[in-house]
Amino acid sequence: MVRRRDECGAVTAEAALVLPVLAAVTLALIWMLGLAVAQVRVTDAAREAARAVARGDPVAEATALARTAAPGAEVQVDAGGSRVRVRVVRTVRPPGDLLGHLAGARLEATAEALTEGTAGGGEAAQGSVAGLEPAP
Repeated sequence: MVRRRDECGAVTAEAALVLPVLAAVTLALIWMLGLAVAQVRVTDAAREAARAVARGDPVAEATALARTAAPGAEVQVDAGGSRVRVRVVRTVRPPGDLLGHLAGARLEATAEALTEGTAGGGEAAQGSVAGLEPAP
């Protein structure tokens, strides 16, 4: 079989085009995994803060607890009546300088709990993710 001279280096050129795309896809997948972990942390933060306020802990302590679970998050507590509602919002930036031009992802979770000693008995925590309201 005779090799033609004009095909030499074709594989190298194709690899040079494909490798940066594979690296970008890998970096995007790692960022998506990081977003999933951050969403779990935001959800846990909202749930823990709602439980703490429902137990009777001060709002400042519950807010500090939520910020420990989800560093850099904004925490809103509504403790009116027999229900406690906590909303946690956190913006996650892309990793490194490669994806720095992209906007951050806004993660949000809301949790509700009945305050202790209310009719219906005890704590009944409900949660919702990404702004969806829990079923009544």
